[in-house]
Amino acid sequence: MNSISRRKFLKITGFSVGAAATVSALSPIINGSEKINKVKVKGIQKIPTYCDICFWKCGAIAYLKDGQLWKVEGHPNDPLSKGRLCPRGTGGVGAHYDPDRLRSPLIRTRERGEEKWKEVTWNEALDYIATKMNKIKTSYGPESVAFFSHGIGGNFLKHTLKAFGVNNISAPSYAQCRGPRDVGFELTFGDGVGSPERTDIENAKCLVLIGSHLGENMHNSQVQEFANAVQNDSTIIVVDPRFSVAASKAKYYLPIKPGTDIALLLAWMNVIVKEKLYDVDYVKKYGFGFEQFAAEISPFTAEWAYTETGIDVELIKTTARVMAMNKPATLIHPGRHVTWYGDDAQRSRAIALLNALLGSWGRKGGFFFPSSYSIPAYPYPEYPTTKKEKVDNPDNKYPFAIEEITTGIREATITGNPYPIKGWFVYATNLLHALPNEEETIRAIQNLDLMVVVDVIPSEIAGWADVVLPESVYLERYDDLHASSFKETFVGIRQPVVESPADQKPNWWIAKKLAGKLGLGNYYPWEHVEEYLDHRLKAAGLSLDQLKKEGIIRGEKQPLYIEDGIEPEFATPSGKIEFYSLQLSNAGFDPVPKYTKPEEPPAGYFRLLFGRSPVHSFSRTQSNRILMDMMNENEVWVNSDIANRYGLSNGMYVKLKNQDGVVSNKIKIKVTERIRTDCVYMVHGFGHNSKMLKGAYGKGASDAQLITKYKTDPIMGGTGMNVNFVTFELEV
Repeated sequence: MNSISRRKFLKITGFSVGAAATVSALSPIINGSEKINKVKVKGIQKIPTYCDICFWKCGAIAYLKDGQLWKVEGHPNDPLSKGRLCPRGTGGVGAHYDPDRLRSPLIRTRERGEEKWKEVTWNEALDYIATKMNKIKTSYGPESVAFFSHGIGGNFLKHTLKAFGVNNISAPSYAQCRGPRDVGFELTFGDGVGSPERTDIENAKCLVLIGSHLGENMHNSQVQEFANAVQNDSTIIVVDPRFSVAASKAKYYLPIKPGTDIALLLAWMNVIVKEKLYDVDYVKKYGFGFEQFAAEISPFTAEWAYTETGIDVELIKTTARVMAMNKPATLIHPGRHVTWYGDDAQRSRAIALLNALLGSWGRKGGFFFPSSYSIPAYPYPEYPTTKKEKVDNPDNKYPFAIEEITTGIREATITGNPYPIKGWFVYATNLLHALPNEEETIRAIQNLDLMVVVDVIPSEIAGWADVVLPESVYLERYDDLHASSFKETFVGIRQPVVESPADQKPNWWIAKKLAGKLGLGNYYPWEHVEEYLDHRLKAAGLSLDQLKKEGIIRGEKQPLYIEDGIEPEFATPSGKIEFYSLQLSNAGFDPVPKYTKPEEPPAGYFRLLFGRSPVHSFSRTQSNRILMDMMNENEVWVNSDIANRYGLSNGMYVKLKNQDGVVSNKIKIKVTERIRTDCVYMVHGFGHNSKMLKGAYGKGASDAQLITKYKTDPIMGGTGMNVNFVTFELEV
């Protein structure tokens, strides 16, 4: 193939419905939208959908047994799940049967946070919300309503709110999770790593994980590819203060001192450049500012890094050489949850630069060029022009922010600057667990005239709402079409499998009905969401009936790498990979990442680290009885030497107290040699204090409550949260 750009190639090849693979393995499949539970069918029925237990949106098959929801498995034709779901996905049945789920609309009757409610009809709830919204609009303008959302399910509510005039719309997934990574890579390559990430793990000859807990952070496709890489004898290098599951598969394990990652990355690059082990031709062809970059990193030797990281000099040099030996099929994983120390955009940029040195961007075993099938948007009326700027980043304080900053909206809600925020809509995100410093979130809520929470469970944030709207779980509803960028083009559908057990409603219905109450009915010219889906699919030359039946329509294989003839394009000021960033320099930041020594813990305290579990998603799933059976509380990992010093034993309960005097619920001790002595570790999402979460209430401890400190990244506004320290309070 001659060299052509990715954009031109996709324009030429398009998408072939005829190439869609059959799903005969699913037969018989029923249409999941027409006769749900109306006629109880004997035997086994299979209905395709896609999962919502995390954001990966894996294709799935739901099974009904004699008309009752029975189990969920991976869709065999889905490029993401590849026929297999993770433990969370297979436990999705528990979301439908969860006895603690919200059942009817609620309006607050007492003070916020007291969790005192009255059940109301949907008409009453939506009338209440519309009246409050119109009062805010009259007094302050529609921009004084903000929307916090997580996941594809928020699309229709976002549409309604934009039609109302809302422009302050944000998701914690940016400033509290992946944002620094996206910005760091965009500053370097002019493009982000996407979601799902464009990592070619299965073809990597060397995979480097820096605090990425594959196998615990259960992103389905990546974990499957990781298993394949291990089976194919790929060299695994793991950098982590904790000997994780991934570390157990590694040839080289580097137990780094927390907060010193940039020092290690600089030293690795120093070795590779000094010994001229980088991809010389790739850097010469695609790189900008390499000579300046090389000069900047020249002082940061392996010997220097040893004093900062605690990693042996020869181990630093050996692993650098191993990476170079396997180039360009060496992948330094960009991570996902990367809001750690407040310099995280530069840390992610250092990871991007190391990948660039090895020539992995756009190469097999590195980062592929993703593709997606562009389905035309529905032809809605134009949204009204907003009269005010967004509040999250006044005066462009964080000059390289590429999405809205949740904590910026929170700050404006507290201060009233640059103008008051008086209404919050919160969809499918538990802000009290997602945002750092719970006290600041509560202080912001107390300044609101209206807070509406739409969720499937009574999360902590719901306990502070004025109105709580119960959403149908993903197995009971339609959502928007799924066409994520990935290794091949595909379209997936989420459709109802069973009816909601009580008075829950799908998000599209809620959004449409609220729009009607607000006088915005013209923004919903369709009566049922199937009309919306059908219109978009027909515009793309596809069939809703086919998609409902098969669940996945796949396109033709696309080229993935430079080796396939793709000529990469870099949307940077130089049009190349920016080893030396003039745009950072011009904005007053380091053009090449610099290392800052992390703050040391107070005497008797340990750095608090946190992460994920393979059987839970954030704080969303702890009331799911199936997933609770696998893990119903978290533990705190403590090094055995520290445990002996404090008289701690495996399985005993303690409370954790942070540097600001905040004390957690009791949590079980896990004594282990698999963690450094200067830190402790716990799984995120436990320690619920919502009284309506009867199954999860008080089980384990909440890391979120202990995260009272955070450092804001000056480049993009992300909140570094691994800057808190805890000590032990023994139960009396």
